[in-house]
Amino acid sequence: MKSYQTLQKMIDAGITAVVRGDTFEEAATIAKGCIEGGVTSIEVTFTTPDAMRLIKQLSTQYPDITVGAGSVLDSETARIAVLNGAEYVVSPCFDAGAAKLCNRYQVPYVPGCMTIREMKEATEYGVALIKLFPGNQFEPSFIKSVKGPLPHVAIMPTGGVNASNAKEWIENGAAAVGVGSDWNKALKKSGVEGVVEAAKVYVELLKN
Repeated sequence: MKSYQTLQKMIDAGITAVVRGDTFEEAATIAKGCIEGGVTSIEVTFTTPDAMRLIKQLSTQYPDITVGAGSVLDSETARIAVLNGAEYVVSPCFDAGAAKLCNRYQVPYVPGCMTIREMKEATEYGVALIKLFPGNQFEPSFIKSVKGPLPHVAIMPTGGVNASNAKEWIENGAAAVGVGSDWNKALKKSGVEGVVEAAKVYVELLKN
């Protein structure tokens, strides 16, 4: 039940902000800007310095926000993420060990997949939400093609998703979308206010 509830929160959010920074401070600023702008699912990547501390900090400071860990490559890192408060674990590719670890603790595991075969294998390990990654290698209509043979698969495209195509992904059957680099661009251009405004745009866009 715990895993299902978390997945439902991610889907209800419509968008997961993939937070990646060159420094802890940059990532923390982006995460808090996204939250202020209305995003309720935050994925902190393990490529960010001191990512564990940020996951724990956000989980404590924002109990109503669903906080997860991204760029998780193996079961060891997945366990560290879960112990530090990650409510879901995201990988760039499928890893059986990470899937088993997450199942053990009732934490959703969201692996990156590109092919029908990869998606089928992931579901055999209990994966309920798949990250289509990198999303910029596909057209939104790809999801409809996948749902022909795999109608039960929920897909969250990530990588290349932006304000111009996010709605189209949803209209083609995406359960939610993951957005990353836009936050860093907004921060560089307009500071934290830019991140807040970008978040508001996505939230409003996916409401309608």
